[in-house]
Amino acid sequence: MGTHNINFSEQFEFTGKVKTLSIVGIVLGIAAIAYGFLAGDKVMHERTFANLLLMGYYFACVCMSGTFFLAVQYVAQAGWSASILRVPQAMAKTLPIAAIILVVIISAGLYTHNLYHHWHADGLTDPNSPNYDSLIAGKAVFLNVPFFLGRQVVFLGVYSIFSMLFVKYSYNEDLAGGLNSYRKSFKNACIFLVIYGFTTPIFAFDTIMSLEAHWFSTMFGWYNFAAMWVSSLATIAIIIILLRRAGYMQWVNNSHLHNLGQFIFGFSIFWTYVWFAQFLLIYYANMPEETIYFYRRFEYYKFWFFLNLAMNFLAPVLLLMDRDNKRTDKKLLFVAIVVLLGHWVDYYQMIMPGAVEDGHNGFGIIEIGTAIGFVGLFTFTVLTSLSKKPLIAKNHPLLQESLHHQL
Repeated sequence: MGTHNINFSEQFEFTGKVKTLSIVGIVLGIAAIAYGFLAGDKVMHERTFANLLLMGYYFACVCMSGTFFLAVQYVAQAGWSASILRVPQAMAKTLPIAAIILVVIISAGLYTHNLYHHWHADGLTDPNSPNYDSLIAGKAVFLNVPFFLGRQVVFLGVYSIFSMLFVKYSYNEDLAGGLNSYRKSFKNACIFLVIYGFTTPIFAFDTIMSLEAHWFSTMFGWYNFAAMWVSSLATIAIIIILLRRAGYMQWVNNSHLHNLGQFIFGFSIFWTYVWFAQFLLIYYANMPEETIYFYRRFEYYKFWFFLNLAMNFLAPVLLLMDRDNKRTDKKLLFVAIVVLLGHWVDYYQMIMPGAVEDGHNGFGIIEIGTAIGFVGLFTFTVLTSLSKKPLIAKNHPLLQESLHHQL
């Protein structure tokens, strides 16, 4: 496509069926959450909070990784992605909303003792209490409510600040042109990647691993990083493909899809490598305090355990190994949807055993409704953000390289 055929002022119109369905999804989610809380049963309350944590964490992680995508493109001075940056920018712009929701969920879970009760319960750190736990007491300097919530606010706050800066500089670039905004984006991206690299493992340790405070793994942070990164790549691919089908972003070609497919393929393998390495080390050591993590998932979540591997490893590897499949929007869309659902399964089997009493796991209205609600919320907030500015960063210095991208 010649650049003279491109409308550099093209804007997405968020109206009609998509907007209506996103609002319906939010309403269904609220109804499912209300059902879980009004059931009046402690296990149902724990399940509801566990699902809120799952989807709140997933929502925040996808938006965080949208910011990470932007930073990687700026630091690498990548040209291929210049014409698709508005999509991860919309995700980055939504991060402050996702961050607030996640902090509220965590705070409410701590206050009601429906989350993090492995370390946040009466008497665990008191030597005179019958509930005293020496291991938890040893971690009390790190695992205490003020410091725990403080880390959540600081980490998510810092990520949100950088996300807004990247969006701001890109919009300024549209208005002023030149290289000033691009250079600022590059410098801030360098700083952000250092901070992000050091803090995301701690963020995963806090938010997910501390649900089972007796167990720990130094690989858990990178396992979560891989999951959130590949989920974000799949989300970007889905949004771009659906926009193309709706008549927008016609400058995106099969080579752009190929790049996204390569990323999803490669990082699905990386996710599997970290997952299996963590599993193999614990299996080989056979230490009771470590094997309990996988024992509970085999005992109570065996179906989800193997479904996790099938959806997040076998599907993307087998279906995206072929070059043509990466370049075909129908096949890439299918794989991206499978990967997104697969990482819901991944988070489900990460969170549920530590948040819900053994033997009381379930799958039904609460799980489906909460997921639908957050999908609706994500769709509404991201597409609203996407509709505010033109769909192409017209003054990006590497835009021409992206418009003529061929593999």
